[in-house]
Amino acid sequence: MVRNLRLWMLVLCFCLANSAFKAVTEDENDERKPYIVYMGDAGENYHVEAAEDHHNILLTVVGDESKARELKMYSYGKNINGFVARLFPHEAEKLSRDEGVISVFKNTQIQLHTTRSWDFLGFVESKYKRNVAVESDIIVGVLDTGIDIESPSFDDKGFGPPPAKWKGKCVTGKNLTRCNNKVIGAKYFHLDQQNFVDDHGDTAADYEGHGTHISSTIAGVSVSDASLFGIANGTARGGVPSARIATYKVCWELDGCSAMDMLAAFDDAISDGVDMISVSIGGSSLPFFSDPIAIGAFHAMKRGILTTCSAGNTGPELFTVSNLAPWVMTVAANSIDRKFQTVFKLGDGQTASGISLNGFSPTKKIYPLTSGLLASNVTAGGYGEPSVCEAGTMGEDKVMGKVVYCEAAPEEGGGSGGEDHIVRSLKGAGVIIQLQEPTDMAFVTVIPGSYVFFEDGTKISEYINSTKNPQAVIFKTQTSKMLAPSVATFSGRGPQRISPSILKPDISAPGLNILAALSRLESLTDYPDDKRQTLFSIRSGTSMACPHAAAAAAYVKSFHPDWSPAAIKSALMTTGK
Repeated sequence: MVRNLRLWMLVLCFCLANSAFKAVTEDENDERKPYIVYMGDAGENYHVEAAEDHHNILLTVVGDESKARELKMYSYGKNINGFVARLFPHEAEKLSRDEGVISVFKNTQIQLHTTRSWDFLGFVESKYKRNVAVESDIIVGVLDTGIDIESPSFDDKGFGPPPAKWKGKCVTGKNLTRCNNKVIGAKYFHLDQQNFVDDHGDTAADYEGHGTHISSTIAGVSVSDASLFGIANGTARGGVPSARIATYKVCWELDGCSAMDMLAAFDDAISDGVDMISVSIGGSSLPFFSDPIAIGAFHAMKRGILTTCSAGNTGPELFTVSNLAPWVMTVAANSIDRKFQTVFKLGDGQTASGISLNGFSPTKKIYPLTSGLLASNVTAGGYGEPSVCEAGTMGEDKVMGKVVYCEAAPEEGGGSGGEDHIVRSLKGAGVIIQLQEPTDMAFVTVIPGSYVFFEDGTKISEYINSTKNPQAVIFKTQTSKMLAPSVATFSGRGPQRISPSILKPDISAPGLNILAALSRLESLTDYPDDKRQTLFSIRSGTSMACPHAAAAAAYVKSFHPDWSPAAIKSALMTTGK
Protein backbone atom coordinates (compact mmCIF):
# COMPACT_ATOMS: atom_id res chain seq x y z
CA MET A 1 0.00 0.00 0.00
CA VAL A 2 2.82 2.44 0.93
CA ARG A 3 4.65 1.52 -2.25
CA ASN A 4 1.50 2.24 -4.35
CA LEU A 5 1.01 5.56 -2.54
CA ARG A 6 4.59 6.59 -3.31
CA LEU A 7 4.09 5.66 -6.95
CA TRP A 8 0.87 7.68 -7.11
CA MET A 9 2.60 10.70 -5.54
CA LEU A 10 5.47 10.40 -8.04
CA VAL A 11 3.03 10.36 -10.95
CA LEU A 12 1.15 13.39 -9.52
CA CYS A 13 4.38 15.36 -9.06
CA PHE A 14 5.41 14.55 -12.63
CA CYS A 15 2.05 15.73 -13.98
CA LEU A 16 2.21 18.98 -12.00
CA ALA A 17 5.78 19.58 -13.11
CA ASN A 18 4.86 18.84 -16.72
CA SER A 19 1.92 21.27 -16.56
CA ALA A 20 4.11 23.97 -15.07
CA PHE A 21 6.77 23.34 -17.71
CA LYS A 22 4.14 23.54 -20.45
CA ALA A 23 2.81 26.88 -19.11
CA VAL A 24 6.33 28.31 -18.79
CA THR A 25 7.23 27.14 -22.30
CA GLU A 26 3.98 28.63 -23.61
CA ASP A 27 4.77 31.91 -21.89
CA GLU A 28 8.26 31.97 -23.35
CA ASN A 29 7.18 31.12 -26.88
CA ASP A 30 3.97 33.23 -27.06
CA GLU A 31 3.57 36.90 -26.43
CA ARG A 32 0.48 38.09 -24.62
CA LYS A 33 -2.40 38.87 -26.98
CA PRO A 34 -5.65 40.78 -26.37
CA TYR A 35 -8.52 38.49 -25.34
CA ILE A 36 -12.14 39.46 -24.78
CA VAL A 37 -13.70 38.06 -21.62
CA TYR A 38 -17.48 38.10 -22.07
CA MET A 39 -19.63 37.86 -18.94
CA GLY A 40 -23.14 38.60 -20.19
CA ASP A 41 -25.44 41.47 -19.32
CA ALA A 42 -24.35 44.44 -17.23
CA GLY A 43 -26.76 45.49 -14.52
CA GLU A 44 -28.00 49.04 -14.09
CA ASN A 45 -25.17 51.37 -13.04
CA TYR A 46 -22.79 48.41 -13.07
CA HIS A 47 -20.18 50.45 -14.97
CA VAL A 48 -19.32 52.17 -11.68
CA GLU A 49 -17.91 48.98 -10.18
CA ALA A 50 -17.16 47.05 -13.39
CA ALA A 51 -13.47 47.99 -13.58
CA GLU A 52 -12.72 46.79 -10.05
CA ASP A 53 -14.73 43.57 -10.46
CA HIS A 54 -12.90 42.78 -13.67
CA HIS A 55 -9.56 43.50 -12.03
CA ASN A 56 -10.32 41.04 -9.23
CA ILE A 57 -11.28 38.31 -11.70
CA LEU A 58 -8.10 38.87 -13.67
CA LEU A 59 -6.07 38.87 -10.45
CA THR A 60 -7.16 35.27 -9.73
CA VAL A 61 -5.40 34.21 -12.94
CA VAL A 62 -2.40 36.53 -13.02
CA GLY A 63 -1.69 36.45 -9.27
CA ASP A 64 -0.01 39.86 -9.12
CA GLU A 65 -1.87 43.10 -8.29
CA SER A 66 0.19 45.52 -10.37
CA LYS A 67 0.52 43.06 -13.26
CA ALA A 68 -3.24 42.57 -13.39
CA ARG A 69 -3.81 46.34 -13.65
CA GLU A 70 -1.16 46.59 -16.35
CA LEU A 71 -2.65 43.78 -18.43
CA LYS A 72 -6.30 44.90 -18.38
CA MET A 73 -6.91 47.07 -21.43
CA TYR A 74 -10.60 47.99 -21.15
CA SER A 75 -13.75 47.29 -19.13
CA TYR A 76 -17.17 47.07 -20.76
CA GLY A 77 -19.92 47.75 -18.26
CA LYS A 78 -22.68 50.01 -19.55
CA ASN A 79 -24.75 47.28 -21.19
CA ILE A 80 -22.24 44.51 -21.85
CA ASN A 81 -20.36 42.92 -18.95
CA GLY A 82 -16.82 42.00 -19.89
CA PHE A 83 -13.28 43.20 -20.32
CA VAL A 84 -10.23 43.03 -22.56
CA ALA A 85 -6.84 41.91 -21.24
CA ARG A 86 -3.50 40.81 -22.64
CA LEU A 87 -3.27 37.10 -21.83
CA PHE A 88 -1.35 33.96 -22.57
CA PRO A 89 -3.48 31.13 -24.01
CA HIS A 90 -3.36 29.11 -20.78
CA GLU A 91 -4.54 32.15 -18.80
CA ALA A 92 -7.44 32.65 -21.19
CA GLU A 93 -8.35 28.99 -20.84
CA LYS A 94 -8.31 29.26 -17.04
CA LEU A 95 -10.51 32.37 -17.11
CA SER A 96 -13.01 30.58 -19.33
CA ARG A 97 -13.60 28.09 -16.48
CA ASP A 98 -14.70 30.85 -14.08
CA GLU A 99 -18.40 30.39 -13.27
CA GLY A 100 -19.14 34.06 -14.01
CA VAL A 101 -17.56 33.96 -17.47
CA ILE A 102 -19.58 33.00 -20.56
CA SER A 103 -16.79 32.98 -23.12
CA VAL A 104 -13.18 34.04 -23.67
CA PHE A 105 -11.97 34.63 -27.21
CA LYS A 106 -9.07 36.27 -29.01
CA ASN A 107 -9.47 39.75 -30.35
CA THR A 108 -9.79 39.33 -34.11
CA GLN A 109 -9.72 41.66 -37.12
CA ILE A 110 -12.96 42.08 -39.04
CA GLN A 111 -13.33 43.41 -42.59
CA LEU A 112 -15.34 46.27 -44.06
CA HIS A 113 -17.59 44.42 -46.26
CA THR A 114 -27.91 57.10 -54.14
CA THR A 115 -29.29 59.12 -56.92
CA ARG A 116 -31.36 56.21 -58.18
CA SER A 117 -31.52 53.53 -55.48
CA TRP A 118 -34.24 55.09 -53.32
CA ASP A 119 -36.43 55.86 -56.34
CA PHE A 120 -35.98 52.25 -57.42
CA LEU A 121 -37.24 51.13 -54.00
CA GLY A 122 -40.33 53.32 -54.33
CA PHE A 123 -39.08 56.14 -52.09
CA VAL A 124 -39.67 58.81 -54.74
CA GLU A 125 -38.94 62.05 -52.92
CA SER A 126 -42.12 63.94 -53.77
CA LYS A 127 -44.45 60.95 -53.48
CA TYR A 128 -43.74 58.75 -50.47
CA LYS A 129 -45.42 59.47 -47.15
CA ARG A 130 -43.14 60.49 -44.29
CA ASN A 131 -43.65 61.17 -40.59
CA VAL A 132 -41.01 63.89 -40.46
CA ALA A 133 -41.52 64.92 -36.82
CA VAL A 134 -40.93 61.38 -35.52
CA GLU A 135 -38.24 60.69 -38.13
CA SER A 136 -36.30 63.70 -36.81
CA ASP A 137 -36.17 62.05 -33.38
CA ILE A 138 -34.68 58.82 -34.74
CA ILE A 139 -30.95 58.39 -34.16
CA VAL A 140 -29.04 55.89 -36.28
CA GLY A 141 -25.71 54.69 -34.90
CA VAL A 142 -23.19 53.84 -37.63
CA LEU A 143 -20.21 51.64 -36.67
CA ASP A 144 -17.70 52.16 -39.44
CA THR A 145 -14.69 54.24 -40.57
CA GLY A 146 -15.98 57.56 -39.22
CA ILE A 147 -17.49 60.46 -41.13
CA ASP A 148 -16.65 63.59 -43.10
CA ILE A 149 -19.01 66.09 -41.50
CA GLU A 150 -18.17 68.72 -44.13
CA SER A 151 -20.02 66.77 -46.84
CA PRO A 152 -23.14 68.59 -48.08
CA SER A 153 -25.09 65.41 -47.30
CA PHE A 154 -24.75 66.26 -43.60
CA ASP A 155 -25.84 69.91 -43.75
CA ASP A 156 -28.00 70.61 -40.67
CA LYS A 157 -29.89 73.59 -42.06
CA GLY A 158 -33.47 73.42 -40.73
CA PHE A 159 -32.67 70.83 -38.04
CA GLY A 160 -33.55 71.52 -34.44
CA PRO A 161 -31.41 70.47 -31.46
CA PRO A 162 -30.68 66.76 -30.86
CA PRO A 163 -33.52 64.71 -29.35
CA ALA A 164 -33.76 64.98 -25.54
CA LYS A 165 -33.01 61.24 -25.19
CA TRP A 166 -29.52 61.71 -26.69
CA LYS A 167 -26.79 61.12 -24.10
CA GLY A 168 -23.80 60.77 -26.40
CA LYS A 169 -20.83 63.02 -27.05
CA CYS A 170 -19.01 64.70 -29.90
CA VAL A 171 -15.37 63.71 -29.47
CA THR A 172 -13.45 66.05 -31.72
CA GLY A 173 -10.07 65.51 -33.33
CA LYS A 174 -8.08 66.15 -36.47
CA ASN A 175 -10.39 67.00 -39.41
CA LEU A 176 -13.46 66.58 -37.21
CA THR A 177 -13.63 69.67 -35.03
CA ARG A 178 -17.37 69.79 -34.52
CA CYS A 179 -20.67 67.97 -34.76
CA ASN A 180 -23.97 69.59 -35.76
CA ASN A 181 -27.69 68.99 -35.47
CA LYS A 182 -27.53 66.36 -38.23
CA VAL A 183 -24.43 64.44 -37.12
CA ILE A 184 -25.08 64.75 -33.40
CA GLY A 185 -22.38 62.43 -32.07
CA ALA A 186 -18.92 61.18 -32.95
CA LYS A 187 -16.64 58.78 -31.09
CA TYR A 188 -13.63 56.68 -31.99
CA PHE A 189 -12.38 53.40 -30.54
CA HIS A 190 -8.87 52.02 -30.71
CA LEU A 191 -8.25 50.15 -27.47
CA ASP A 192 -4.89 48.72 -28.49
CA GLN A 193 -2.93 51.98 -28.30
CA GLN A 194 0.27 49.97 -27.82
CA ASN A 195 0.11 48.84 -31.47
CA PHE A 196 -1.64 51.89 -32.96
CA VAL A 197 0.01 52.73 -36.29
CA ASP A 198 -2.57 54.92 -38.04
CA ASP A 199 -0.95 58.02 -39.55
CA HIS A 200 -3.89 60.30 -38.79
CA GLY A 201 -4.08 59.84 -35.02
CA ASP A 202 -7.12 59.58 -32.78
CA THR A 203 -10.05 61.08 -34.64
CA ALA A 204 -13.51 60.09 -35.86
CA ALA A 205 -12.78 61.71 -39.25
CA ASP A 206 -13.16 59.39 -42.21
CA TYR A 207 -9.98 58.82 -44.23
CA GLU A 208 -11.29 55.71 -46.00
CA GLY A 209 -14.68 56.96 -47.22
CA HIS A 210 -16.68 53.86 -46.30
CA GLY A 211 -18.46 55.38 -43.29
CA THR A 212 -19.31 58.64 -45.07
CA HIS A 213 -20.82 56.74 -48.02
CA ILE A 214 -22.93 54.59 -45.70
CA SER A 215 -24.10 57.40 -43.41
CA SER A 216 -25.31 59.48 -46.36
CA THR A 217 -27.17 56.47 -47.79
CA ILE A 218 -29.06 56.12 -44.52
CA ALA A 219 -29.85 59.70 -43.65
CA GLY A 220 -28.16 62.17 -46.00
CA VAL A 221 -30.12 65.30 -46.82
CA SER A 222 -31.13 65.95 -50.43
CA VAL A 223 -28.31 67.26 -52.63
CA SER A 224 -29.25 68.17 -56.21
CA ASP A 225 -27.01 67.67 -59.24
CA ALA A 226 -25.03 64.94 -57.46
CA SER A 227 -22.84 62.78 -59.70
CA LEU A 228 -19.42 61.27 -60.21
CA PHE A 229 -17.93 63.52 -62.90
CA GLY A 230 -21.35 63.72 -64.54
CA ILE A 231 -22.04 59.98 -64.26
CA ALA A 232 -25.36 59.02 -62.56
CA ASN A 233 -26.45 62.64 -62.23
CA GLY A 234 -29.48 63.33 -60.03
CA THR A 235 -30.53 64.16 -56.49
CA ALA A 236 -28.67 62.19 -53.83
CA ARG A 237 -30.35 61.58 -50.49
CA GLY A 238 -30.76 59.07 -47.71
CA GLY A 239 -33.82 56.97 -47.01
CA VAL A 240 -34.65 58.90 -43.84
CA PRO A 241 -33.19 62.36 -44.54
CA SER A 242 -34.61 63.91 -41.37
CA ALA A 243 -33.05 61.32 -39.05
CA ARG A 244 -29.91 62.03 -36.99
CA ILE A 245 -26.57 60.25 -37.28
CA ALA A 246 -24.17 59.18 -34.53
CA THR A 247 -20.86 57.88 -35.84
CA TYR A 248 -18.69 55.35 -34.00
CA LYS A 249 -15.32 54.88 -35.67
CA VAL A 250 -14.14 51.30 -35.19
CA CYS A 251 -12.21 50.76 -38.44
CA TRP A 252 -8.85 52.34 -39.16
CA GLU A 253 -7.00 52.86 -42.42
CA LEU A 254 -3.97 50.77 -41.46
CA ASP A 255 -5.25 48.67 -38.55
CA GLY A 256 -8.63 47.50 -39.84
CA CYS A 257 -11.56 46.77 -37.51
CA SER A 258 -11.02 44.85 -34.27
CA ALA A 259 -13.49 42.84 -32.21
CA MET A 260 -12.73 44.62 -28.94
CA ASP A 261 -13.33 48.04 -30.53
CA MET A 262 -16.63 46.83 -31.99
CA LEU A 263 -17.87 45.72 -28.58
CA ALA A 264 -16.86 49.01 -26.96
CA ALA A 265 -18.77 50.92 -29.65
CA PHE A 266 -21.88 48.78 -29.19
CA ASP A 267 -21.70 49.30 -25.42
CA ASP A 268 -21.55 53.09 -25.85
CA ALA A 269 -24.10 53.36 -28.66
CA ILE A 270 -26.74 51.52 -26.65
CA SER A 271 -26.26 53.87 -23.67
CA ASP A 272 -26.06 56.97 -25.87
CA GLY A 273 -29.67 56.53 -26.98
CA VAL A 274 -29.51 55.36 -30.60
CA ASP A 275 -32.64 53.79 -32.11
CA MET A 276 -30.96 51.75 -34.86
CA ILE A 277 -27.45 50.45 -35.47
CA SER A 278 -25.93 49.88 -38.91
CA VAL A 279 -22.86 47.64 -39.24
CA SER A 280 -21.37 47.10 -42.71
CA ILE A 281 -18.59 44.94 -41.29
CA GLY A 282 -18.10 41.21 -40.99
CA GLY A 283 -15.69 38.31 -41.01
CA SER A 284 -15.58 34.55 -40.92
CA SER A 285 -18.49 32.80 -39.27
CA LEU A 286 -18.03 32.33 -35.53
CA PRO A 287 -20.07 30.78 -32.71
CA PHE A 288 -22.37 33.46 -31.34
CA PHE A 289 -20.56 33.69 -27.97
CA SER A 290 -17.31 34.43 -29.80
CA ASP A 291 -18.75 36.85 -32.35
CA PRO A 292 -18.43 40.50 -31.27
CA ILE A 293 -21.17 41.68 -33.64
CA ALA A 294 -23.57 38.96 -32.46
CA ILE A 295 -22.85 39.80 -28.82
CA GLY A 296 -23.18 43.56 -29.30
CA ALA A 297 -26.34 43.22 -31.39
CA PHE A 298 -27.88 40.90 -28.78
CA HIS A 299 -27.51 43.51 -26.04
CA ALA A 300 -28.82 46.18 -28.42
CA MET A 301 -31.85 43.99 -29.17
CA LYS A 302 -32.54 43.65 -25.42
CA ARG A 303 -32.79 47.46 -25.29
CA GLY A 304 -35.15 47.62 -28.28
CA ILE A 305 -32.50 48.50 -30.88
CA LEU A 306 -32.38 46.68 -34.23
CA THR A 307 -28.92 46.02 -35.68
CA THR A 308 -28.64 45.74 -39.46
CA CYS A 309 -25.56 43.97 -40.86
CA SER A 310 -24.03 43.26 -44.26
CA ALA A 311 -24.00 39.67 -45.54
CA GLY A 312 -20.41 39.73 -46.85
CA ASN A 313 -18.81 39.96 -50.29
CA THR A 314 -17.39 36.48 -50.85
CA GLY A 315 -20.15 35.11 -53.09
CA PRO A 316 -21.36 33.62 -55.29
CA GLU A 317 -20.29 30.37 -53.64
CA LEU A 318 -22.54 28.73 -51.03
CA PHE A 319 -21.83 29.01 -47.28
CA THR A 320 -20.31 32.49 -47.68
CA VAL A 321 -22.83 34.59 -45.72
CA SER A 322 -21.60 36.56 -42.67
CA ASN A 323 -23.42 37.91 -39.59
CA LEU A 324 -25.58 34.93 -38.80
CA ALA A 325 -27.23 35.75 -35.46
CA PRO A 326 -31.04 35.50 -35.64
CA TRP A 327 -31.47 38.81 -33.81
CA VAL A 328 -29.69 40.84 -36.52
CA MET A 329 -31.09 41.71 -39.94
CA THR A 330 -28.56 40.36 -42.44
CA VAL A 331 -28.63 42.09 -45.81
CA ALA A 332 -27.56 40.76 -49.21
CA ALA A 333 -26.85 43.06 -52.16
CA ASN A 334 -29.01 43.34 -55.26
CA SER A 335 -28.89 45.44 -58.41
CA ILE A 336 -31.07 48.41 -59.33
CA ASP A 337 -32.47 49.21 -62.76
CA ARG A 338 -29.39 51.18 -63.84
CA LYS A 339 -26.10 49.97 -65.24
CA PHE A 340 -22.91 51.68 -66.38
CA GLN A 341 -21.52 51.04 -69.84
CA THR A 342 -18.18 52.23 -71.18
CA VAL A 343 -18.19 51.89 -74.94
CA PHE A 344 -14.97 51.62 -76.94
CA LYS A 345 -14.46 51.66 -80.69
CA LEU A 346 -11.69 50.02 -82.70
CA GLY A 347 -10.08 51.42 -85.83
CA ASP A 348 -11.92 48.95 -88.08
CA GLY A 349 -15.30 50.18 -86.82
CA GLN A 350 -15.99 47.42 -84.30
CA THR A 351 -17.63 48.65 -81.08
CA ALA A 352 -18.32 46.93 -77.77
CA SER A 353 -19.37 47.85 -74.26
CA GLY A 354 -17.23 47.31 -71.20
CA ILE A 355 -17.88 48.21 -67.59
CA SER A 356 -16.13 50.94 -65.60
CA LEU A 357 -16.64 54.41 -64.15
CA ASN A 358 -14.73 56.44 -66.71
CA GLY A 359 -15.24 60.17 -66.26
CA PHE A 360 -13.00 61.15 -69.17
CA SER A 361 -14.28 62.28 -72.56
CA PRO A 362 -11.86 61.65 -75.45
CA THR A 363 -9.93 64.69 -76.70
CA LYS A 364 -9.12 63.03 -80.02
CA LYS A 365 -11.19 61.14 -82.55
CA ILE A 366 -9.04 58.02 -82.17
CA TYR A 367 -5.75 56.94 -80.54
CA PRO A 368 -2.98 54.45 -81.38
CA LEU A 369 -3.65 51.05 -79.81
CA THR A 370 -1.10 48.53 -78.53
CA SER A 371 -1.03 45.58 -76.17
CA GLY A 372 0.97 44.92 -73.05
CA LEU A 373 2.79 42.20 -74.97
CA LEU A 374 3.77 44.51 -77.84
CA ALA A 375 4.85 47.17 -75.34
CA SER A 376 7.09 44.71 -73.48
CA ASN A 377 10.58 45.63 -72.32
CA VAL A 378 11.17 42.22 -70.75
CA THR A 379 14.12 40.38 -72.20
CA ALA A 380 14.07 36.63 -72.78
CA GLY A 381 14.14 34.86 -69.45
CA GLY A 382 13.16 38.04 -67.59
CA TYR A 383 10.60 38.27 -64.82
CA GLY A 384 7.05 39.59 -65.09
CA GLU A 385 4.21 39.13 -67.52
CA PRO A 386 3.79 42.08 -69.93
CA SER A 387 0.67 40.64 -71.55
CA VAL A 388 -1.29 41.42 -68.37
CA CYS A 389 0.47 44.80 -67.99
CA GLU A 390 2.37 43.99 -64.82
CA ALA A 391 4.40 46.84 -63.34
CA GLY A 392 7.91 47.11 -64.73
CA THR A 393 7.26 44.98 -67.81
CA MET A 394 6.46 47.69 -70.38
CA GLY A 395 8.50 50.51 -71.87
CA GLU A 396 7.35 54.11 -71.71
CA ASP A 397 8.44 54.70 -75.30
CA LYS A 398 6.04 51.95 -76.41
CA VAL A 399 3.11 53.11 -74.29
CA MET A 400 3.17 56.92 -74.38
CA GLY A 401 0.08 58.40 -76.00
CA LYS A 402 -1.48 55.00 -76.74
CA VAL A 403 -4.43 52.98 -75.52
CA VAL A 404 -3.06 49.74 -74.06
CA TYR A 405 -4.90 46.42 -74.11
CA CYS A 406 -4.14 44.15 -71.12
CA GLU A 407 -5.01 40.47 -71.26
CA ALA A 408 -6.74 38.73 -68.35
CA ALA A 409 -4.45 37.48 -65.63
CA PRO A 410 -4.70 33.74 -64.90
CA GLU A 411 -6.14 34.41 -61.43
CA GLU A 412 -9.87 34.26 -60.86
CA GLY A 413 -11.52 37.42 -62.17
CA GLY A 414 -8.62 38.47 -64.38
CA GLY A 415 -6.65 41.67 -64.30
CA SER A 416 -3.34 41.89 -62.46
CA GLY A 417 -4.62 44.89 -60.51
CA GLY A 418 -3.78 48.56 -60.96
CA GLU A 419 -3.38 48.33 -64.74
CA ASP A 420 -4.84 51.81 -65.21
CA HIS A 421 -2.31 53.30 -62.79
CA ILE A 422 0.59 51.41 -64.39
CA VAL A 423 -0.33 52.61 -67.89
CA ARG A 424 -0.82 56.14 -66.58
CA SER A 425 2.67 56.10 -65.05
CA LEU A 426 4.01 55.33 -68.56
CA LYS A 427 2.02 58.27 -70.01
CA GLY A 428 -0.48 56.01 -71.77
CA ALA A 429 -3.72 57.51 -73.13
CA GLY A 430 -6.06 54.78 -71.90
CA VAL A 431 -6.44 51.13 -70.98
CA ILE A 432 -8.74 48.26 -71.91
CA ILE A 433 -8.58 45.33 -69.47
CA GLN A 434 -9.83 41.84 -70.27
CA LEU A 435 -11.74 40.01 -67.53
CA GLN A 436 -11.39 36.31 -66.94
CA GLU A 437 -14.95 36.19 -65.60
CA PRO A 438 -17.91 38.58 -65.99
CA THR A 439 -18.49 41.18 -63.28
CA ASP A 440 -21.38 43.48 -62.40
CA MET A 441 -19.25 45.94 -60.39
CA ALA A 442 -18.01 49.15 -61.98
CA PHE A 443 -14.72 50.65 -60.79
CA VAL A 444 -13.35 54.17 -61.16
CA THR A 445 -10.33 54.36 -63.47
CA VAL A 446 -7.53 56.88 -63.09
CA ILE A 447 -7.26 57.31 -66.91
CA PRO A 448 -9.79 56.50 -69.66
CA GLY A 449 -10.46 52.80 -69.16
CA SER A 450 -12.89 49.94 -69.64
CA TYR A 451 -13.07 46.36 -68.34
CA VAL A 452 -14.28 43.99 -71.07
CA PHE A 453 -15.60 40.46 -71.08
CA PHE A 454 -13.23 37.69 -72.14
CA GLU A 455 -14.74 37.22 -75.61
CA ASP A 456 -14.53 40.93 -76.43
CA GLY A 457 -10.93 40.96 -75.21
CA THR A 458 -10.08 38.13 -77.57
CA LYS A 459 -11.53 40.14 -80.50
CA ILE A 460 -9.39 43.13 -79.54
CA SER A 461 -6.28 40.96 -79.48
CA GLU A 462 -7.14 39.53 -82.91
CA TYR A 463 -7.66 43.03 -84.29
CA ILE A 464 -4.31 44.28 -82.93
CA ASN A 465 -2.52 41.36 -84.59
CA SER A 466 -4.33 41.85 -87.91
CA THR A 467 -3.15 45.37 -88.76
CA LYS A 468 0.02 47.44 -88.74
CA ASN A 469 -1.63 50.50 -87.20
CA PRO A 470 -4.27 49.42 -84.66
CA GLN A 471 -6.37 52.22 -83.21
CA ALA A 472 -9.07 52.66 -80.55
CA VAL A 473 -11.00 55.25 -78.57
CA ILE A 474 -12.70 54.89 -75.18
CA PHE A 475 -15.82 56.97 -74.56
CA LYS A 476 -17.09 58.40 -71.26
CA THR A 477 -19.26 56.05 -69.20
CA GLN A 478 -23.01 56.25 -69.87
CA THR A 479 -25.94 54.93 -67.87
CA SER A 480 -28.69 52.72 -69.27
CA LYS A 481 -31.70 50.81 -67.99
CA MET A 482 -31.58 47.15 -67.05
CA LEU A 483 -33.92 44.53 -65.61
CA ALA A 484 -33.75 44.43 -61.81
CA PRO A 485 -33.43 43.34 -59.13
CA SER A 486 -31.00 40.46 -59.22
CA VAL A 487 -28.59 39.37 -56.50
CA ALA A 488 -25.10 40.74 -57.09
CA THR A 489 -22.47 38.15 -57.96
CA PHE A 490 -20.27 39.07 -54.97
CA SER A 491 -23.04 38.92 -52.38
CA GLY A 492 -22.61 36.29 -49.64
CA ARG A 493 -24.91 33.28 -49.95
CA GLY A 494 -26.35 30.79 -47.50
CA PRO A 495 -26.84 28.31 -46.11
CA GLN A 496 -24.71 28.63 -43.00
CA ARG A 497 -22.95 26.15 -40.77
CA ILE A 498 -23.07 27.80 -37.32
CA SER A 499 -26.82 27.30 -36.90
CA PRO A 500 -28.07 25.60 -40.09
CA SER A 501 -31.77 25.90 -39.19
CA ILE A 502 -31.53 29.72 -39.37
CA LEU A 503 -31.83 30.95 -42.95
CA LYS A 504 -29.55 33.83 -43.90
CA PRO A 505 -29.41 36.40 -45.46
CA ASP A 506 -32.75 37.80 -44.27
CA ILE A 507 -33.33 40.32 -47.05
CA SER A 508 -31.61 41.99 -49.98
CA ALA A 509 -31.29 45.68 -50.82
CA PRO A 510 -29.51 47.82 -53.44
CA GLY A 511 -25.75 47.35 -53.14
CA LEU A 512 -24.46 47.43 -56.69
CA ASN A 513 -22.96 50.66 -58.08
CA ILE A 514 -24.49 52.97 -55.48
CA LEU A 515 -23.80 56.71 -55.59
CA ALA A 516 -23.42 58.43 -52.19
CA ALA A 517 -21.21 60.95 -50.41
CA LEU A 518 -17.42 60.78 -50.70
CA SER A 519 -15.13 61.87 -47.89
CA ARG A 520 -12.95 64.81 -48.95
CA LEU A 521 -10.12 63.10 -47.04
CA GLU A 522 -10.15 60.03 -49.29
CA SER A 523 -8.49 59.40 -52.64
CA LEU A 524 -11.12 58.56 -55.23
CA THR A 525 -9.18 55.54 -56.54
CA ASP A 526 -6.97 54.85 -53.48
CA TYR A 527 -3.97 56.01 -55.51
CA PRO A 528 -2.21 58.77 -53.53
CA ASP A 529 -1.35 60.65 -56.71
CA ASP A 530 -4.98 60.76 -57.86
CA LYS A 531 -5.83 64.32 -56.80
CA ARG A 532 -9.27 64.56 -58.45
CA GLN A 533 -11.95 66.01 -56.19
CA THR A 534 -15.64 65.10 -56.20
CA LEU A 535 -18.39 65.20 -53.56
CA PHE A 536 -19.84 61.78 -54.44
CA SER A 537 -18.55 58.34 -55.40
CA ILE A 538 -20.01 55.08 -56.65
CA ARG A 539 -19.35 51.91 -54.67
CA SER A 540 -20.54 48.31 -54.59
CA GLY A 541 -20.84 45.77 -51.80
CA THR A 542 -23.19 44.39 -49.19
CA SER A 543 -21.77 47.33 -47.22
CA MET A 544 -23.86 49.54 -49.51
CA ALA A 545 -26.94 47.29 -49.18
CA CYS A 546 -26.89 47.32 -45.37
CA PRO A 547 -27.61 51.07 -44.98
CA HIS A 548 -30.54 50.83 -47.40
CA ALA A 549 -32.13 48.22 -45.13
CA ALA A 550 -31.19 50.18 -41.99
CA ALA A 551 -32.90 53.28 -43.39
CA ALA A 552 -35.97 51.24 -44.35
CA ALA A 553 -36.10 49.95 -40.77
CA ALA A 554 -35.83 53.51 -39.45
CA TYR A 555 -38.63 54.53 -41.81
CA VAL A 556 -40.89 51.79 -40.41
CA LYS A 557 -39.99 52.83 -36.86
CA SER A 558 -40.99 56.44 -37.61
CA PHE A 559 -44.58 55.20 -38.05
CA HIS A 560 -44.43 52.52 -35.37
CA PRO A 561 -42.12 53.82 -32.59
CA ASP A 562 -43.19 51.09 -30.18
CA TRP A 563 -42.49 48.13 -32.46
CA SER A 564 -39.80 45.72 -31.32
CA PRO A 565 -36.69 44.95 -33.42
CA ALA A 566 -38.27 41.61 -34.34
CA ALA A 567 -41.50 43.27 -35.49
CA ILE A 568 -39.67 45.79 -37.68
CA LYS A 569 -37.47 43.07 -39.17
CA SER A 570 -40.51 40.87 -39.81
CA ALA A 571 -42.42 43.72 -41.46
CA LEU A 572 -39.59 44.31 -43.92
CA MET A 573 -39.02 40.63 -44.66
CA THR A 574 -42.69 39.84 -45.23
CA THR A 575 -43.46 42.88 -47.40
CA GLY A 576 -40.30 43.03 -49.52
CA LYS A 577 -40.72 42.34 -53.22
